[in-house]
Amino acid sequence: MTQTLAVSGLTIDNGAHPLCRDLSFTVPPREVVTLMGPSGSGKSTILNWISGDLPPAFKASGTLTLGGRSLNGLPVEKRGIGILFQDDLLFPHMTVLENLLFALPGGKAGPRRAKALQVLTDLGLDDLTHRHPAALSGGQKARISLMRTLVSRPDAVLLDEPFSKLDKPLRKNFRAFVFDQITSMGIPALLVTHDEDDIPTGGRLIRLERQENR
Repeated sequence: MTQTLAVSGLTIDNGAHPLCRDLSFTVPPREVVTLMGPSGSGKSTILNWISGDLPPAFKASGTLTLGGRSLNGLPVEKRGIGILFQDDLLFPHMTVLENLLFALPGGKAGPRRAKALQVLTDLGLDDLTHRHPAALSGGQKARISLMRTLVSRPDAVLLDEPFSKLDKPLRKNFRAFVFDQITSMGIPALLVTHDEDDIPTGGRLIRLERQENR
């Protein structure tokens, strides 16, 4: 089921000054909406709030819904939101296959293993099945990390500068791969970046500014 992510009237304060005031936007299915702004404008903190992982030093008010369902107050694991960071965060003691299996929803071991193997085959990475992250290139880690996020079947995904550590040619290819996956899954995505080249062609951009104390 396709679902729209909606933020309404969001204000976040760190105790010293507000990071954002009365921010509202929607992210429809298959769309990648981009947040940009200077350091201190609250980009990553907004993602923390949406994912349910806002640090206790911050206070927030506002409404968050996904497909019309309120997410306010729900713990991280109940929100159905995946997140992809600039660091791959793969488990170093697990093989590539084990990393994917960890993220797959519960069920019988055989079908879950078959699904993970099919994902690797579709990516052309089936030769990496039994390797550990330390033996992977940056691009391989990035693709495996993305698929580990997506195989959990999130209803929406947050992208926190996931391309920033890749070199330019790899960055372009991986960016296209990420956007294709989001489109094919039919889920909304919110991207934080400092690079305007990361904005999808024709995609919406929300520019944030540092808030002044009032």
